Amino acid sequence: MFTVHEVAKLAHTTVKTLHHYHKIGLLIPEQTTEAGYRLYGKKDLERLQQILFYKELHFPLKEIKQLLDGEINRKNTLIQQKYLLEQKIDRFKGLIKTINSSLKNAKEGVDIDMETMFKGFETEEEWQEVLKDQNEHLKKEYDFDLSNKTIDVESMNDSAMEAQSFNEDMIQFLQDGFSPNNSKVLDRVKKHLAFLEKKDHPSTPQDFLNQTEHFIVDDFHRDMLEKWQVGYTYFLNKVAASYLSSIK
Repeated sequence: MFTVHEVAKLAHTTVKTLHHYHKIGLLIPEQTTEAGYRLYGKKDLERLQQILFYKELHFPLKEIKQLLDGEINRKNTLIQQKYLLEQKIDRFKGLIKTINSSLKNAKEGVDIDMETMFKGFETEEEWQEVLKDQNEHLKKEYDFDLSNKTIDVESMNDSAMEAQSFNEDMIQFLQDGFSPNNSKVLDRVKKHLAFLEKKDHPSTPQDFLNQTEHFIVDDFHRDMLEKWQVGYTYFLNKVAASYLSSIK
């Protein structure tokens, strides 16, 4: 039998955590002495291992309890957890690859391409980290806090891909010398706004123009766009104005 302090040390957790698990019925010690000391057996340690595995995978404690209170096959559960952890490792490897690429480009003074910028972000936590600088800027400059809002990862990934595609197309138009009122340019804007509408992010032509005007005066967004392509901020604003005029 193991005391609560021994179990905490073995599992690299805290006594307070084990007390909490006991309180909510997630991990009940095999014995409790008359003096109130908790004593854990082998089965308790196996259950704690399961708890910590699922906790590492961000399962809520309530859901972990439901999973473990059912009849479980330990071997099959370990196989499942091994698979989930391997998936998590793969995601982190993707993130590390992205970060290494960003560091390399930063050291060499090369701007990271937009496709690389959005690779590997597959969880809400990863997106929160990616958007941290922007959220801090919005909170500081405009008292507008997005950090507590829930992120739909699948929707965010779709939006990121569209943003990447739209910006790449617009930059290519600028580099090829297209005028802001060129029919191909305006058609791409139409498709972009239709995508936003479909994603329940309505953006009227006037909204789009207002956004591009904000990009010009806002240091954070202007610097970001200008790093992708010098003059892009102003070109995008002219495109938005042309699109609004074309539909009136």
